[in-house]
Amino acid sequence: MRVSFLVPAYNEASTIVEVLDRVSDLELDKQIVVVDDGSTDGTGDLVEGWRDGRDDVVLVRKPNGGKGSAVRAAIPHAEGDIAVIQDADLEYDPADVPALIEPIERGHADVVFGSRLSGGRPQRAYLFWHLLGNRFLSLLTNVLYNTTLSDMETGYKAFRIEVLRSLDLRQDDFGIEPEITAKICRRKLRVYELPIAYYGRTYAEGKKITWKDGFKAIRVLLSVRLFG
Repeated sequence: MRVSFLVPAYNEASTIVEVLDRVSDLELDKQIVVVDDGSTDGTGDLVEGWRDGRDDVVLVRKPNGGKGSAVRAAIPHAEGDIAVIQDADLEYDPADVPALIEPIERGHADVVFGSRLSGGRPQRAYLFWHLLGNRFLSLLTNVLYNTTLSDMETGYKAFRIEVLRSLDLRQDDFGIEPEITAKICRRKLRVYELPIAYYGRTYAEGKKITWKDGFKAIRVLLSVRLFG
């Protein structure tokens, strides 16, 4: 099965090439779709140079609109049977992807979440309040949608491509994560979780999501549950 890696990227010049190298090294039939979301640090130019001579890499350039808008911009270009959202900041290791997509390849899953909170893989020890917020949002998701997710906010999600295309995604920013989770759970799709490694960044190192996005996630979870 072919795998399309959807890579939203905003000002990730320090990591984008290594991310692309790691994805390229995977022994998978793959396509890479990078969306440069209005970067001002040369991220798009680095991708342009890296993809020279490769026919399995698509670069989309657009004005800055947020992660959600970048993911939506990537979806029409995906040609694979499976789509994986791959952040460009090295917090998630592409080496975890073969295991992540296996339940889909075997026909068991529609969507697979890579869980940072289920244990068994390397995790950076830091940002207690970030961890607490993630656990609260996962608990809220489980209560609202009668599921058992341990990490609803994870950035590592794999989908059967038809599933991803069928989601009516509207959030432009990090609200895309709870929106995807809520709409998948509301449709009662076959969702699996697997532990993944997480090499989290501090805010000084470039982490972009903030506590404000946590409150936005609550609103999105409730809105999808009540209004679809």
